[in-house]
Amino acid sequence: MPRFGCRVIVAVLGTVTFVLAGCGAGGDESGQGRRPAGAHVTIRVPADAPTISAGVSLAKAGDLVLVAPGVYHEAVKITTAKITLRGESREKVVIDGRLRQPNGIVVTAPGVAVENLTVKNNTHNGVLVTGSAKAAAGTPGDGGYDTGDEPVTFLKSFLVSHVTATRNGLYGIYAFSAQDGVIEHSYASGSADSGIYVGQCKPCRIVVRDNIAELNAVGYEGTNASGEMYVVGNRLVGNRVGLTTNSDHQEKLLPQQGAIVAGNLIEANQQDSTPEQADGGWGIGIGIDGGSDNQVARNRIAGNVNVGLVITATADIPPNGNQIVENTFAGNGVDVGWTFPTATQGRGNCLRGNDLATTVPTQLATTASCPVADASAAPSGTWTWPEPPRGIPFTDVAAPAPQPQFPNATTAGATAVPAVPALPDITGILLPATSLLADGALVRTS
Repeated sequence: MPRFGCRVIVAVLGTVTFVLAGCGAGGDESGQGRRPAGAHVTIRVPADAPTISAGVSLAKAGDLVLVAPGVYHEAVKITTAKITLRGESREKVVIDGRLRQPNGIVVTAPGVAVENLTVKNNTHNGVLVTGSAKAAAGTPGDGGYDTGDEPVTFLKSFLVSHVTATRNGLYGIYAFSAQDGVIEHSYASGSADSGIYVGQCKPCRIVVRDNIAELNAVGYEGTNASGEMYVVGNRLVGNRVGLTTNSDHQEKLLPQQGAIVAGNLIEANQQDSTPEQADGGWGIGIGIDGGSDNQVARNRIAGNVNVGLVITATADIPPNGNQIVENTFAGNGVDVGWTFPTATQGRGNCLRGNDLATTVPTQLATTASCPVADASAAPSGTWTWPEPPRGIPFTDVAAPAPQPQFPNATTAGATAVPAVPALPDITGILLPATSLLADGALVRTS
């Protein structure tokens, strides 16, 4: 049976032709520009600094680096705390990796905001936010995962807002070994692994909200992402797999526990014109793979040809204590399926108040109704998994539709990123409409 997360090694074949757009130059005789005098200033690219990287290197805490429209062929690394990088126009400020660099933007300092721009054509990630030196180095071929004995180092506080990440070889927006952050109002497509990924945090205190992830192998993936981890109000439609929350031995802080998945639209995740997932997942709305104590509440999960929601084990890690409550299921191959093909079997998983028609095993809503005893073994069943179709190269995924702009992008000052984000009250999160964030989506559903 296929797994739901994936790890890919990117190989780019063939000839790709790019139209190069130059960026203007300005600044001092050194060619690196000059920071305007004062505190909390705006550094304009290219007026004050010729490149985004030069502007970022000039910035101090509280500064705004404001980027004019253009195509910028550079990898941007932000190592200064509490600065804001913002494009004047989300579609017209483009950081294009040309498949020659691992990452478009790497953030390794706390309190940084990345806003209102497009990042594309990187062999690994569009935007990477991390406290891991290995991940920041972007070691080609392994994605920079932590597998050694070193202690986990977290980046504290971040914001990614109104960012478009498309056609990247691993993840569009990637928060790894990071805490206390928000990913919001962003768009991710054409990711050969996951459009939005949060990994290796405990407690995370991360909010992923109001984003669109479509035409990816996986829309959202949370691996070993535990404790105050919120995925709310997102449109995860038209991927191969909509959402996974899972445990994985390739990262630290096992097992995954305690995520909230609420108020999302998770529909029609069986698109052919998407990057082929390494582990073969396809037609799946939500996969809980060795994750425990997660709450999946008031999501609309529809039209996923294999299964709306599946709970299974990963290797030797069982899924325990997951609560599936007040969701609406419609038109899935199987609405809810629990399957444990190995001796590792979950306990204490339950359902309550869901609108659903089919389960495997049958009558799960009755036999595993919440609350159940923590020691109660989860029943297991099997069904026929459809064969996934061949995918396409991530470089061939359809270009995004225009997305909403950051409000007052050219006139607002730098964004103050809170040390700890305000966490959602999930009691106020309602079942989403089928039209959730549809205006910015390429994949339409009825």
